[in-house]
Amino acid sequence: MKRLAVLTSGGDAPGMNAAIRAVTRMALSMGWHVYGVRHGFSGLIKGELEVLGARDVGGIMQRGGTMLGSARCAEMKTEAGQVEALRQLGSRGIEALVVIGGNGSQTGAHALSRRGLHVVGVASTIDNDLLGTDITIGATTAIDIALESIDRLGVTASSHQRGFFVEVMGRDCGYLATVVGIAGGAEAIVVPEQEMTPEEVATEIRDAYERGKSHAIVVVAEGAKHDADALARYFIEHEARLGFDMRVCKLGHVQRGGVPGAADRLLATRLGAAAVEQLAAGKHGILVGMRGDEVATTPLDQVVGAIKPLDTQLLKLAAVLAR
Repeated sequence: MKRLAVLTSGGDAPGMNAAIRAVTRMALSMGWHVYGVRHGFSGLIKGELEVLGARDVGGIMQRGGTMLGSARCAEMKTEAGQVEALRQLGSRGIEALVVIGGNGSQTGAHALSRRGLHVVGVASTIDNDLLGTDITIGATTAIDIALESIDRLGVTASSHQRGFFVEVMGRDCGYLATVVGIAGGAEAIVVPEQEMTPEEVATEIRDAYERGKSHAIVVVAEGAKHDADALARYFIEHEARLGFDMRVCKLGHVQRGGVPGAADRLLATRLGAAAVEQLAAGKHGILVGMRGDEVATTPLDQVVGAIKPLDTQLLKLAAVLAR
C-alpha cells in the first residue's frame, strides 16, 4: 500500500482546496494512505504532516486559499533543506509527493525529484506563467475578481471624469493585466514583457479624452518597469494636458482571496486526480496541466527556470479595441 503526501506552496490560488480534495480522494480510492503537509516545503522540512481522510477534505472545494496553508521556503533551495525534507518523508514511509503551486513550488518539486523522490507537480498560480499548460489553477478566478473591480472603478470614474491606474498582480508575467485589460476595455495595458513609457501612456489617455471618453482605465502589472506609482508620479507633472484626473488603485492580494469559480474548481479537480493517476502509472518528475481540453504532462526539468511567454498579439488587439 502506497503512502502519498500533498502540499501547497508559494502564493495561494483559488482552487487549491479543490486540488487537495481530488488528490486525497483519488489516492484513497486506490487504497493509498494520504498525508497533508502544513505550510508548504517549510512545513515539510519541520515535519508538519498529518493523515488525511475523505472527511478531512469535505466542504473545502468552495473555499478560497488552501486548507493546508502555504509559505515561501528559502531553505528548500539548499542541500540541507532538501535532505531533511526527504528524511521527514522517509521516516513515515511516504513514497510520493504531489506539489500544488507555481514556478517556485515546481522548482522545489524538481529538486526532490532529482534526489529520487516520486514527485508530480500540479500547475497552480494566478499568474498563469507556467510552461506546459494553457491555464493554471486560480488564474480564471483572479481574472474575474480583477475584472469586477475594474467595472466598478469605471462607474465611479465616469461620474467624475477621472482615470485610474489599476495595478494587478504579475511580477514577471503580464497575463493577468492583459486579459483583464482587454475584458475591461482599458485604454492602455502596461506589462513587464513590453515596455511602455509614461509618455506613451499619457498619449493614450489624452487621445481617449479627445475622442470623448468619459473616463480612462490603465491596467498595470505590478512587475512593469513603470508601475502604477511610477506612472502616477509622472502624471502629477502632466495632469493639465491629460483631460482626466488620474488616481491609483492597487488590487493586490484581493485577487488571490476569492471563492473559486466553477472553471477553477473543475480544473483543480481534474489536475489533482490526474496527478495521482500519473503516480499510479509509474510516472513522475512531471507537471500536470491542460492543453486544449486534455490533461497533459511536461517534464519538470523543462518547466523550472522558465516563464511561459505572453501572447503579444493580445496587446495589439487591446490597442485596436481601445479606440
